Formats: sequence, structure tokens, C-alpha cells
Amino acid sequence: MTDSPPERQRTGCPVPGGHPWAGSRDFVFPFFMNIVIRPAAVQDSGVIVRSLILAMGEKTAKVYCGPDYREVLDEIVRMECSQYSYRNALVAVADGIPAGAVVGYDGGLLQPLRDPTLAVIRRYNPGLSVVDDETEAGEFYIDSIGVSPGFRGRGIGSQLLCAMRDRAFASGHPCVGLLVDCENPEAERLYLSLGFEPVGTKMFFGHPMRHLQSKYPGEPRV
Repeated sequence: MTDSPPERQRTGCPVPGGHPWAGSRDFVFPFFMNIVIRPAAVQDSGVIVRSLILAMGEKTAKVYCGPDYREVLDEIVRMECSQYSYRNALVAVADGIPAGAVVGYDGGLLQPLRDPTLAVIRRYNPGLSVVDDETEAGEFYIDSIGVSPGFRGRGIGSQLLCAMRDRAFASGHPCVGLLVDCENPEAERLYLSLGFEPVGTKMFFGHPMRHLQSKYPGEPRV
């Protein structure tokens, strides 16, 4: 579920009257910003939830979590052990404002992370069908990444992605993987430009997704 719209260069201008994080596309923040990527805390649940929804899309979020999807995802993010736990996330802060987040975890832990996740979802959406496995052992999986529309074009998405990959490599994971919609070639080109390579396709919610991986330097390529 990594898929997220590619960033585009935009000309920034100051935003009067506050800073709605993920609000209207009419709002664009100044181009030159102090961007910090840091581990998430439970207090960052808001930015993580918004990033998850940006990554999967509101339609998919409703199908997956039910009509109360924001509440459902917030509960899951605040958990110590879940796929979308804040403990698995990095957040981007631009000039002190939450701008986006990325979630990733050891693919070998998918089931123990998914079980409590689905337990929450099925309380709200008991009709949820079986979910396809997104990843597997031997791969650190970048589950999702999202950047507020008002902050795009600053390279924040690329910084989040590379920071999570670096975190995985530093933790001893030799392979980092993600999925991108086969119908989103722009996003795929972005990931390829950052060193990811196609290794196959996977089905997720009945939809074909391109499976990309990045190997630690020196690791043999498939």
C-alpha cells in the first residue's frame, strides 16, 4: 500500500491565516524550508493518519476500515503493536509544521502486526474480507508514505522514503521493498530514480501492484 502521488515542483508563497496541514490544494507553503525527519511519537497520530489516507486514498480507506476510517486508523496508529503503529513511523516536520509521514516494518513480522490491526478494523467493519499479504520475511517493507498537498514539490516524500530505507539498512535489513500501483507510472519512476528496482507484481485488494526493492550496497541483486 505504499502508493502515493509523485511530487511536482511548485512555486511557494506565504499562507495567510494559519497552516491547515492537509487542507485545500490552494494552499502552498514557501519553497525554502527547514525540514526535519524524526521518529514519530504517539502525539504524531494525526499526521500519520492523514498520511495513511493520502497513500491509500479515501475510497480504499472506507472499504478497508469502514465509514469511521479516521477514528479506526487513529486507534491503530496509537497502538504499541500494529502495522501502522507510531513506533513504525517517521514524520517530516517543515518549519515546525507536520508535513508528512512514512510507515515501515520488518516483513517477517507482518502477521503479528496485522492480527491486532485487523482486530480493531473488524470491530468497525466486520464484513472485511481476507487481505492479501503485502510483504514477507527477508524484506523490510515500506507500507505507506504521504505528504500534504501544500508541502509537495520540496522533496519531502523522497527524504522520508530514503530516511526509512536508511533506518532499515542501519538495523541490519539488507532488502527494502514497497508496492506501487501499476497504473501510477510517475510514482514508479520516482522510486526507480531513488534506487529501487522491479522484482515482480503482487495483488492487493484484487489490484495489481508493482513490487520494487532496494538492496543494501554489496548485496546480490535478484
